[in-house]
Amino acid sequence: MSSPVVSNEKYVILGATGHTGSIVADFLLSKGQKVRVIGRDAGRLQRFVDKGAEAFTADLSDAAALAKAFSGARAAYLLLPPAKSPEEQERDSDAVAKAVKDSGLRYAVHLSSYGAQVAKGAGPVSGLHSSEQKLNAISGLSVLHVRAAYFMENNLAAIGMIHHMGIFGNALIPDLKLPMIATRDVGAYAAQRLLNLDFSGKQTREVLGERDLSMTEVATVIARGVGNPDLRYQRFPYEQVQQVLTQLGVPPKGAAMYIEMYKSINEGVLVPLEERSKENTTPTSIEQFVQDAFAPAFKKKASSV
Repeated sequence: MSSPVVSNEKYVILGATGHTGSIVADFLLSKGQKVRVIGRDAGRLQRFVDKGAEAFTADLSDAAALAKAFSGARAAYLLLPPAKSPEEQERDSDAVAKAVKDSGLRYAVHLSSYGAQVAKGAGPVSGLHSSEQKLNAISGLSVLHVRAAYFMENNLAAIGMIHHMGIFGNALIPDLKLPMIATRDVGAYAAQRLLNLDFSGKQTREVLGERDLSMTEVATVIARGVGNPDLRYQRFPYEQVQQVLTQLGVPPKGAAMYIEMYKSINEGVLVPLEERSKENTTPTSIEQFVQDAFAPAFKKKASSV
């Protein structure tokens, strides 16, 4: 594959300090591209500035600021922050879409989710359906919606539970298989498509991880990775999970959204549309993820307890 020409126009990255945005920013900078990173906290953007990026502080709900950031850009990586309520998710996607339209942006890769074909009843995933629709309505914009599988990183939230209760659980059915992906693979895929700009019009692509996994299988790998052979997965009632989420600081409306998502997964509503293929399968296995990310985070938590 021939290398793309290094452009004078900048790539603009939303959520540059997050799991996927940081991968996209680092990759494009490593390829000698000009990059503008957007975030609310200038201090957290500094590590990209040290590599040659331009920092731009803005809130994702500020359409005017985002339009300024997108102005004259070659392409942008678009995402929404974790949803605290359906209203906030709609407000953020409205602002991003308005900024894209007002700035005349020509290319974007948009982080979406598998199941984003479900317009209602799938929690934050239905909010991403809405975001896709808003971007699809913008004439002159070529957008690739990357519909990512369930993040392996979601399992990191259980570290405290394993330490304190000796169990690993959430609301998902134990033996239900679902596509699960490491966020670094999502970032790598999005970054490569941004570099190539090999898409036009309105397109979607699912990225489905290395293989489908059940929570029982995930628990077995985690048990080996953290040296706790007795660790088992336990399914909790929706009400209990909702209560735990609010205790962890998730706003009540946000907690209700995640319960809605779990229900839609368990009931087979939220499913991939693409058959698994070489194109939508990514390299990082759950075993690799536990070794590289889960086990170190688990040990760090143990040393701080």
